[in-house]
Order: sequence, then C-alpha cells, then structure tokens
Amino acid sequence: MSNNIDLTVAVIAKQCLPGKVKTRLSPPLTPEGAAALAQLSLSRTLATVRLLPVSRRLLVMDGTPATQDAADFTVVQQASGGLDERLAAICDAATGPLLIIGMDTPQFSADHLAPLLHDWPTNAAVHDAWLGPATDGGFWALALRRPDGALIRGVPMSTHTTGAQQLARLSAAGLRVGMLPELRDMDHFSDALTIAGEIPGTEFARAVNEAAVVGLGSRPAAGVTR
Repeated sequence: MSNNIDLTVAVIAKQCLPGKVKTRLSPPLTPEGAAALAQLSLSRTLATVRLLPVSRRLLVMDGTPATQDAADFTVVQQASGGLDERLAAICDAATGPLLIIGMDTPQFSADHLAPLLHDWPTNAAVHDAWLGPATDGGFWALALRRPDGALIRGVPMSTHTTGAQQLARLSAAGLRVGMLPELRDMDHFSDALTIAGEIPGTEFARAVNEAAVVGLGSRPAAGVTR
C-alpha cells in the first residue's frame, strides 16, 4: 500500500529561453546566464517535488520542458491570461487536494511543507488552505483542499500586497488558512545571492557564485565556496 497522501503538486513554470525568462536578472547577467540560472532553479524545484510523498505531480508549462524535467511529472500547458487566470485554471482542473508552487524558490524543501504534510493526511484536517508568503509581498505556495478557481481569479498578481490580498480572499470565503514559512523569490540577482547562501554546495549556489565572482567581480554569497 502506498504511503503517499492524496495531494497533487503542480509546479507552474516557464521554458527557460534567453530573453524570455527571468529578464530582471539581466543585467547584471546576460540573457543566456539568466536563463541558465532559471533552469537550475526549475530543475532543483522539480527534484524536490519528486521526493515528496504525494500521489500526483504536474508540470504546468509555458513552453516545452527539458526531457529530464518532465520525468515523473504529467506535463500540461498553461492556460492563457494573467497569472491569476492561469492559477485558477489549475484549480478548476483539479479533482482533489492541490498544492501549487512556482519555479523561483530553489531553496524550498520538504521541511517547508511539513505543517501541510502533517495536517492533510488526517480525516480531521485543521486547515482548508495553506499559503506560503514571499518576501516581496507575493506568495510562493498555495494549497487548497477543495480547489476552486474563484478563490484566486481576480486577485492582483505581482504586487507587494498580492499575498495579503490572496489571504484575505481565502479568509473571506470562510477557509481556515495555515501559513507556511516565508521564502524569497528569485526576481533579482541580489535575491539569487541570498538564496545561494541558504543552499551552499548546490549546483545552483555554485552557478550564482561563479556569476558573482567572475562576471561581477563581487564577493561570493555567504556560505558559498568555489
């Protein structure tokens, strides 16, 4: 008998093409360097999701994933529209408990999801939803026991109040919302440096360190060695 919990994890991601992804990383990075770092972030995120004790894994793509990234995931194309519409479409297509995460937090681990993973396998779950806030005011994770696109559709995305407004939407619907740890999204190179310091010794951290030392003449991220 499988010990996996009844949970679909959907990673929403974008094909890592130069000039099309993580454009705020360049400058200082080149478009090619920004795309390479985005690919490392995505691949690390997917590797972590593969280790989670869940029943289903989706890779919700804008574009075509690398072959190695698609392994162990069901690949589906993102819906059209703004980010709220694309997230809502994932919810509307779900048939059971759902967790949506992005590709911009390569530091995320199973430990960050521990409260959710302990709560939802029980028949008397304490929370109906979980929200993972991001340091920029957005959110890196959103989980719903009963997914409904109406809980997301219309929430302004990519603002410094997105997380607060999403929390307010969930609370107004009468949901009991648990909070996951706050994480930093990789939007700017300064974010990448901070994240690299949190996961020293990883391929992501080594790539950030190389860009900082060789490309920028900067000091390595804390805890990162060449």
